[in-house]
Amino acid sequence: MAREPGEGGRLVFDLVDDDAVEPEQSAPVRADGAPGPGDDDPGPPGQASGGSLLSDRWMRVLVPVAAVLAVVLGTGLAVEGARDGARMERMRDVRGGVADVSRPLAETWRWEGVVGPREADDEWRSIEVAVLGDVLVLESEGDLVALRPGTGEEAWTVALGEDPDCGPLDSDGWGRSVTSALVCLEGPAGDRTVRVIGPDGRFSDPRRLPAGDTQRFGEPRPGPDGSVLRARRAGAGPALDLSDARCTDTGECAGTVQEGQGLEVRAEDAVTGEERWRATVPFRPTPADQCNNWLGVTWDGADNMVDLAQMIDPEVFGARIGADLVQLYGCGIESALTPDGALLGAEAEPGTGGVGRLLSGGYVEFSWDDAVRTVLYADDGTRVGEIQGSATDPGVTDGEGPGVLLAMDSSDPHLRAYELDGTPRWDTTTRAGGQRFLAQVAGTMLVMTGAGDVRGLDATTGDARWVWDSADGGTGDGYLEDLFVYQTFTDGESVLLLTESGSGGSGLVALDAASGEVVWEQHGEDSVTGGISQGFDMSLVAVDGHLLEITPDRVRGLG
Repeated sequence: MAREPGEGGRLVFDLVDDDAVEPEQSAPVRADGAPGPGDDDPGPPGQASGGSLLSDRWMRVLVPVAAVLAVVLGTGLAVEGARDGARMERMRDVRGGVADVSRPLAETWRWEGVVGPREADDEWRSIEVAVLGDVLVLESEGDLVALRPGTGEEAWTVALGEDPDCGPLDSDGWGRSVTSALVCLEGPAGDRTVRVIGPDGRFSDPRRLPAGDTQRFGEPRPGPDGSVLRARRAGAGPALDLSDARCTDTGECAGTVQEGQGLEVRAEDAVTGEERWRATVPFRPTPADQCNNWLGVTWDGADNMVDLAQMIDPEVFGARIGADLVQLYGCGIESALTPDGALLGAEAEPGTGGVGRLLSGGYVEFSWDDAVRTVLYADDGTRVGEIQGSATDPGVTDGEGPGVLLAMDSSDPHLRAYELDGTPRWDTTTRAGGQRFLAQVAGTMLVMTGAGDVRGLDATTGDARWVWDSADGGTGDGYLEDLFVYQTFTDGESVLLLTESGSGGSGLVALDAASGEVVWEQHGEDSVTGGISQGFDMSLVAVDGHLLEITPDRVRGLG
């Protein structure tokens, strides 16, 4: 046996010819085939006494070959196992990454209790959690609870003070809940304190928030990266000019609010109180239907009761504070701030655009006023490019390969791929209807069309690799018709789709990213989701390679 040169170390086996085998001593055999002198056992038919010469020769050849094959196969299995292990380990650090989704899921553990503050539902916030290090953190009955994702055990529990407000928390089905620290405000209005908590459950010493700062900068809220955010309406000029803006008691609004106050936002270090940055969001003329008081909750969490006699309320504002983006909403100031205070989306007319965070880094600003376009920004808020159409990044990736954006204009049957700086990659014709960029795994981009099928496209060329038509699969009960995908997860080989049908039933489908084959599926009563309707009632979250199901009254491990 030798390694063949120039073939990457391929093993070559030379089977030795019989003539080359050195003659062995064997018992004499008579001409008639009968055992010779000294043979006690003739052996099986066709085998000479003392062992067949042919068998002996083959054994001398096969034994070492078998040994080498065992080593080679064992090494191959070991290498394959090492690769699988490395892949699974890598997926623990990927957002939406799960160690293994190659088989149907079952409940592995269950934690029961209230998930989130009780007032969250009244504020259109539900099942808000944080992925803090390798634990899942949630607020429950006045405590902050951390669950180990592999077992469901409580890693630590911390009692919160009066009227707690901890963040950034988010529902992972709607935002990005991965954060490096949590900030908790506690205490009665006018006498609030702040603490910062890390993944080990240790809090910083409480810091009392000066009442004077609240008067100068506005009410405090938990911010990203261990900060406290404050915001208030401010700015020169007239406080309000309703102009021709009017809203009826039925909610019908017309006209434009021409002038009003902008918004001043301040970020301070939660531990030291030192100012990190300030940003001013200018007021922009805004259609009246963007200035009514339907928000339901103000910046400081106070109820914003709807006054049917006068629905225009241009002074009220709120925010969705995530770990990597602060989205501001309110009359004249719809825009966003990065954790470092860079202002995005302040040029578009309110109600005609929005800002989002990219999974692979950077931000996108959408605008759909005259034509649909997407502006690309780096992490520091620097503008890096512009794309025609609405660009989106994948719901989940395997962490391999460069980032890719997909863009499509509803009036154009073309699907275009771009680099993160807006450089075109490829352009292909696709089926009409909206496109959703589900995943980028194993060099394949999974795209869901408005028709309900999922297509696998080569990430480099855009060439079609496979098509999975949801209407052709499933149990035949019509579940997969009008399928919609809410969330996606991956183990680096398969992509798991959390789905809902047109009838409202939930389910799970795992597709092989390379081939598009259905690895497994669970629907209706067979699904671990139990047929729960999606939306605000249930979310799946990946934590340290484990998949967790979260509802308002429980957390379950799935595996």
